[in-house]
Amino acid sequence: MSFKIYTKTGDAGNTSLIGGTKVPKSHIRIESYGTVDELNSYIGLVADSFADAHTITLLREVQDRLFTVGASLACDPDKETSMKIPDLKEEDIVLLEKEIDTMNEVLPEMKSFIIPGGSIAVSNAHIARCICRRAERNVVLLYHQDTFVEPLVIKYLNRLSDYLFVLARYIGHQQRVEEIPWKARI
Repeated sequence: MSFKIYTKTGDAGNTSLIGGTKVPKSHIRIESYGTVDELNSYIGLVADSFADAHTITLLREVQDRLFTVGASLACDPDKETSMKIPDLKEEDIVLLEKEIDTMNEVLPEMKSFIIPGGSIAVSNAHIARCICRRAERNVVLLYHQDTFVEPLVIKYLNRLSDYLFVLARYIGHQQRVEEIPWKARI
């Protein structure tokens, strides 16, 4: 027997955190993990639009970590939960940094801002980067409201957005798409 996807418990505009606390669906904690979920979905699109086995494997790992981030953000920080929530680790950040360094070895030096675009895959990676930055801003706002946020979550989202920027450039390089430098109108 399958379970029903609809519970009707959110029909009044509230939802429950892990731990049982009810909050409005407009709560910054819900916005934070909802944006992480949006990012996770968009990273799936990035993986589907770029046929490089190594990158796809890494992006699937990133998606797994984003589920970890989402679970962390979905917990009521003031309540103990009986659920086993996976942890983010410093090595997850180190992996992103190593990937950034590896891609940067083959990329030309950036001498100006670049205009996002050039191919669907490049554009998808840039959109994922923007969603990641929004998720990071939401989580930082949550943190600055004196609500507990695992510090590695902020660090991971920051590094992930850097990775997605370099990935966009790397995809363009692999597809031989010329970067378009931004030239300020004077």
